[in-house]
Amino acid sequence: MKILLLGLNYTPEPIGTGPYTAGLVEALAARGHEVRAVVGNAYYPQWRPWPGQRGWSTDATGRIRIDRVPHYIPRQPRGAARLAHQFSFALAAAPVMLGHALLWRPDQVITIAPSLMAAPLALLAARLSGARSWLHVQDFEVEAALATQLLGRGNPLVPLLGKTERGLLRAFDRVSSISPAMCQRLASKGVAQERISEHRNWANIDAVTPLSRPSTFREKWAITTRHVALYSGALGRKQGLDLIIAAARALADREDITFVICGNGPYRAELEAMAAGLGNVQFHDLQPLDQMTELLGLATMHLLPQIAGAADLVLPSKLPNMLASGRPVIATASEGTGLFHEVAGCGLAVAPADAKALSAAIEQLCDNPALAQKLGGASRRRAETRWHRDVILSGFVTAIEAAHVQPRVGALVRELSP
Repeated sequence: MKILLLGLNYTPEPIGTGPYTAGLVEALAARGHEVRAVVGNAYYPQWRPWPGQRGWSTDATGRIRIDRVPHYIPRQPRGAARLAHQFSFALAAAPVMLGHALLWRPDQVITIAPSLMAAPLALLAARLSGARSWLHVQDFEVEAALATQLLGRGNPLVPLLGKTERGLLRAFDRVSSISPAMCQRLASKGVAQERISEHRNWANIDAVTPLSRPSTFREKWAITTRHVALYSGALGRKQGLDLIIAAARALADREDITFVICGNGPYRAELEAMAAGLGNVQFHDLQPLDQMTELLGLATMHLLPQIAGAADLVLPSKLPNMLASGRPVIATASEGTGLFHEVAGCGLAVAPADAKALSAAIEQLCDNPALAQKLGGASRRRAETRWHRDVILSGFVTAIEAAHVQPRVGALVRELSP
């Protein structure tokens, strides 16, 4: 097939949606399909342009062609600035997408959300070329923006955005997401069950393996404590990272624990200010992918905080690599949520926004090495059975191939009706 893909994020971004979009493109090409991907210039997680990532550019290798387009990158991605960021990507991508639709005429058009604001462009490209349309949801943006207060509930845009989201979801031939809870949410928004499928984010478990010796980062970062509570990933508001600082403050009297926050993002300066005066907290930049085993092996346990209400809006992309490292995970997730079930049996779940409970869980794993070892072993097994890169990508590609011969949904006008 000829497959046209639209997605804001792509490699060389090391975390978030980018690596997974790139993995899908590569897997489709490896199966013999021609793929053209229209993506944004790299900016995440720092929210500033990567070196050499400006303007329009095209890179073609084998069956893959990558068209990059420029877009607005706010230094503080909140509210209207974030909407402008996504709209600017859709606007810049439009001529490229429509050119491919009319001249190259793809068989399928796939778009990755975020950004949902670009989804109408993917639909239009599919209609113009007579292609099947597929929307893959990585994050429910509207609800996440409400949960993180990027959008206030009284904002007049909220009802319009919610209605638009539901209409777009129903308009695609196929809609997929990354967890059972998120697929259930698709159904609750009116997407027919037979058009929904689950395709998880994957872990490269061959590149992330459990360390049986001390990590080289101990010496590099002068960490002498027996235990390390590690968070590595984007530093944004939906992660609820202030909880880690609160736990570090509560455990400041313990001389055997170092808290390491490894990442970049617009929220980092605030977190560093919160941690001022705490000798048990270190901040570091994201590390290269070839250092992932060393970095994740530094942890006695991984910390995976999420704000209340976000546990079913997004399944953190960092989770599979945490599990692959063979270390237990402490997640903030209420019982019954998707994230709660993902860590059950291979970590501990505590209530969101409960610093006391998080502190107690950290102490439990520090003081009970047998439990930490048991949960860590279960984490690795969970990654192997549920998150293996080759298995997940093969299943996703097979589903895309099968969708090529399935009936198309009804007319766009009908699907966009309330």
